[in-house]
Amino acid sequence: MQNDILINWSPQETRVAVVENGAVQELHVERTLERGLVGNIYLGKVSRVLPGMQSAFIDIGLERAAFLHVADVWQRGENGEGAPRRGESQVPMEKQVFEGQPLMVQVIKDPIGSKGARLSTQISVAGHLLVFLPQDNHVGVSQKIAAEEREALRERLLHLVAEAGAEAKGGFILRTNAEDASDAELREDIAYLRKTWAGIRAAAQRLPAMSLLHQDLSLLQRVLRDLVGEHTQSVRIDSREQFAALQAYGREYMPKAVERLQLYKGERPIFDLFGIDEEIARALGRRVELKSGGYLIVDQTEALTTIDVNTGGYVGARNFDETIFKTNLEAAGTIARQLRLRNLGGIVVVDFIDMARPEHQEMVLDELKKHLRRDRVKTVVGGFSPLGLVEMTRKRTRESLAHMLCEPCPTCHGVGEIKTARTVCYDILREVLREARQFNPREFRVIAAPKVVELFLDEESQHLAGLSDFIGKPISLQAEGALRPGQYDIVLM
Repeated sequence: MQNDILINWSPQETRVAVVENGAVQELHVERTLERGLVGNIYLGKVSRVLPGMQSAFIDIGLERAAFLHVADVWQRGENGEGAPRRGESQVPMEKQVFEGQPLMVQVIKDPIGSKGARLSTQISVAGHLLVFLPQDNHVGVSQKIAAEEREALRERLLHLVAEAGAEAKGGFILRTNAEDASDAELREDIAYLRKTWAGIRAAAQRLPAMSLLHQDLSLLQRVLRDLVGEHTQSVRIDSREQFAALQAYGREYMPKAVERLQLYKGERPIFDLFGIDEEIARALGRRVELKSGGYLIVDQTEALTTIDVNTGGYVGARNFDETIFKTNLEAAGTIARQLRLRNLGGIVVVDFIDMARPEHQEMVLDELKKHLRRDRVKTVVGGFSPLGLVEMTRKRTRESLAHMLCEPCPTCHGVGEIKTARTVCYDILREVLREARQFNPREFRVIAAPKVVELFLDEESQHLAGLSDFIGKPISLQAEGALRPGQYDIVLM
């Protein structure tokens, strides 16, 4: 499927949209002050070892210590490769690292919410055509390349790697975009990656612990490396300066991608071409409308994301079963798009409308999987559970769009609901009674939001007067527009 990539650049933020058939499928945002850490290599220091969890906390100079699990600690297996085979024993964490030890680590997951970054000691350096594995001797080919071509490509790569001689150690994985690369291009990438690794090792020798040794490419550069493919028609950017920088970068490392690079000179903002700003606003909402009249409700929590499918106003099919089936079928494609658009990761539970016919369930599941195959992020989908739910997982490596662009509401603190004015009135009555039992002021003054004061003066006036008589003290009211609905203060006069 053909796509276009639009880049909106400003000194403080880079925004990238992937558009397929006129619809936005992916959004990537990188802020200058909040650049992601995945791929960065640090010289960390072990701050704490947890034998019970078979993990350790590593200080890499960030606000929160990063997390290293024993499964992500590189160790040479009996086969000579960088990981034990099935059946081989894993060395316990407490025998591999100790507190205060300097350790070269790589970030494999950005800090998310209250969790620190996740690390690995198995280092990999991504190039433009290859991925370099300095601790291994393995040579492999991306699984996305057709099986009948993989062995021939692997033989070519083995030959090119061997040209450097036995002293040039390290393994390589051939990336998907290197399928049609020439030997000269592959040689250049091999040399570039080995030179980069030599610089990382030299930095590790001279820099103190908690130092950054290597930083991954910027979002602009990753667009050419990761997002541009054979289906990309154009890459349009609205900054002349960044266009020139990308051209120079592309000519050196990705000449095929440069052909698709275009400078956008239109008067309208580039994101207005496809209504991308409106799409971003919709992607931050709970409700997603379907063309048929149905809708989705998307709720994102810390542990998982739930998606509820509803028929809404759709009554167009011949019978109720067909109406449900058509709604679920349309929802399947929209759900796959929303996962990419919002960058939702972790566990996702989809509550499709109950379908009586098993063949309808299979068709909806096939439709969902078909659309998910376009996703660059690994997704695993289960079947329908006995309760009619579909469970799936999507690899999470960075913050979702909502977490990146939004913060919890200061009024509801992320709950999504606030107390009614009547509930607040009753909270105030209980608080006044509590204060009256401890103190003996001349008067109680209640300072609250206007809606709460209005309710006390109208429907709740009898309860307020009754409490005043009971405690034998006057209770006065003061409306304060600056207070949020659930806020109030009781002043002892």
